[in-house]
Amino acid sequence: MNRRNAYVHVSLYHLAWASALLPAMTYHLSFFLSVFEGYIPACIPYWVDCTSISHGGRHGAAYFLFKGGMIISACLLGIFWFLQDKWRTLMHDVPSRRFTLLGIVGSVALLIYTLFLGHAGDEYRLLRRVGVVLFMFCTFCAQVLSASMLLRHRAYQNAGKSLVGLCAIILTAAMCSLLLDIALGADYERLEDAFEWWLMLGLITNQCVLAAQWKAATYGARLGPRLVEEAEIKKSLDD
Repeated sequence: MNRRNAYVHVSLYHLAWASALLPAMTYHLSFFLSVFEGYIPACIPYWVDCTSISHGGRHGAAYFLFKGGMIISACLLGIFWFLQDKWRTLMHDVPSRRFTLLGIVGSVALLIYTLFLGHAGDEYRLLRRVGVVLFMFCTFCAQVLSASMLLRHRAYQNAGKSLVGLCAIILTAAMCSLLLDIALGADYERLEDAFEWWLMLGLITNQCVLAAQWKAATYGARLGPRLVEEAEIKKSLDD
């Protein structure tokens, strides 16, 4: 028997897809559960006069679903951005501490927003507001940097162009939201929640693009070393 050190290769794209899809599934399911339990009226969240993402996770069973799912999502996103920076290094790109910092700060901001959801008081409302804005801003900036990285590599240029286009749409929507807030005043409240849903959908879509690139690149990790035994196969002289 020969003994040798071996590494087990583990694909990481499942983690990337989980970091993208879990938050989307969480806040959509929480919304529908709140509607089913009668806490909010049935409406189209991506249209006017509906409700915010957070309001769908404030009451009943949806409260626990939203908190649990988003806390896990925040942790997954933090791990994702840490590994995304490692991928930059593997692709011979210049590693950037600012890149990792943006992702981690965004993940912590999402965690703060989630933990203080459902608490009454102006200070908690402020923390939630700062948390969600900081999460969106930092995540968006990290996605823009990721698009820039993809554009510098021929094999991923198409994905980089797609990501740039999606980021441009998100930025346009955010600017329209700001301008409408200034122009409409109090009437903007009818549109504000819908813009929040669309902006989150845009960020989630960008995460899906990045997750697809992890799979295309077969990005993974080596776990080990572990000691394995390998039997020598000897061919008989009689064969």
